[in-house]
Amino acid sequence: MSTFDDREHAFEAKYAHDEEMNFKAQARANKLLGLWAAEMLGKTGDDADAYAKEVIKADFEEAGHEDVVRKVAADLDGKADANAIRAKMAELLPLAKAQLMAED
Repeated sequence: MSTFDDREHAFEAKYAHDEEMNFKAQARANKLLGLWAAEMLGKTGDDADAYAKEVIKADFEEAGHEDVVRKVAADLDGKADANAIRAKMAELLPLAKAQLMAED
């Protein structure tokens, strides 16, 4: 295998790893968002965890994050608007990445 092939394989492996980490970080951020929203809804314990899982699943409905925003905004029913939810998502993503890095 040539040096070029080695470099190409290393680049592909790094890209795959980075994409996997981004996926995990977004799922973790959605979980944290779900726990935040659950607290606003008065959910605790297993109910809060179950709600957080619903939020994670909502992200698979369509590309992007608007499916999550719509679900949480509808569930919060005026307790937080879409812009506040997007801001919370942006706040939680770096925290989710840090948590994942600490686990490695």
